[in-house]
Amino acid sequence: MGTAEHYHPTLTITIDGQPVPVPPNIGVDPDTGAMSAVHTHEGDGTIHIEAHTVGEKFTLGQLFTQWGIALTPTQIGGAKANAGEKVKVTSSGTPVPGDPANLQLEPDQQIQLTLP
Repeated sequence: MGTAEHYHPTLTITIDGQPVPVPPNIGVDPDTGAMSAVHTHEGDGTIHIEAHTVGEKFTLGQLFTQWGIALTPTQIGGAKANAGEKVKVTSSGTPVPGDPANLQLEPDQQIQLTLP
């Protein structure tokens, strides 16, 4: 965890029309309390970025790796898209093509992942 740069994107996940909570304490060691640069505290979808240097780049995939669940163009955790479907990604209302794991995290960004 660093203090050179600190900002908060927000993540919302919907699978089959149902909201999926983003748990608290992703990226926080339960024994020591040590935190990675990308982590959560609350269970409200707020992602905390606390970088060691200004301008460090972080991706949504880093959060999912710490969470321990898959994020691909056709999968969120154990939920997989049907044939011909993909995970829909928006960043502050703008559709984002490609692999959702590669989405760069930004200050005040509103990220929506939807799997029909």
